[in-house]
Amino acid sequence: MNDLGLGDVWVYLSASPLLHLLATLVAFLIALRINRLAGGSPVLHPVIVAIALLIGFLTLTKTDYPTYFAGAQFLHFLLGPATVALAIPLYDHRERVRRMLVPIMVGTLTGVTTAIVSAVGIALALGAGRQTALTLAPKSVTSPIAMGIAEKIGGIPSLAAGLVLLTGVIGCILAPWIFRWTRITDPTIRGYTLGLSAHGFGTAHAFANYGAVAGAFSGLAMGLSGLVTAFLLPPVVHLLGL
Repeated sequence: MNDLGLGDVWVYLSASPLLHLLATLVAFLIALRINRLAGGSPVLHPVIVAIALLIGFLTLTKTDYPTYFAGAQFLHFLLGPATVALAIPLYDHRERVRRMLVPIMVGTLTGVTTAIVSAVGIALALGAGRQTALTLAPKSVTSPIAMGIAEKIGGIPSLAAGLVLLTGVIGCILAPWIFRWTRITDPTIRGYTLGLSAHGFGTAHAFANYGAVAGAFSGLAMGLSGLVTAFLLPPVVHLLGL
């Protein structure tokens, strides 16, 4: 064992699926450190930085995505339980949710409609093709739902995932300015706005910067907007003949 060189160790590690699980965790820890050094700037969001680091790692080691995913799929599996866990803080504020049920539903429908119509309308007005416009339509919901919707309506799932990340970053950058400009201080409204417009990124931002109440309502908005978009967008696209 003592005679093993660095090359032999790398060959051993590269044959193990745990390498890519470890690479993902290390990339995220480094990304968190970079984000803290940048003062928590949404431009250097840990998810975006970690993705860039992983792309560099996979390119450098000439590793294809299926090989990488074979090791990192455990983290992918944990996305489900992590999303469900968002219901725990929401349960603590269930009475407030019950009192605000009508505003929540109206806000969700309005937000989803605005996100879809504005994105598709602007894209078509600027000369984008049908496939590109349909890919933009689900950009404001969380990545797994957006990719499924894009595939269903004739968009490009991989591009939809990238647009979701971009939307989340932009939402986290603009939200603090908008809250200050509109003088919105209620954590419920702040959280719900972030979840509705910036999905998972917004929810993480709400928990980190505005507290548990904001995070809980952000998670609620993220779930409802994804549900409404998944149910309404495909039949509307079919009905309009897009």
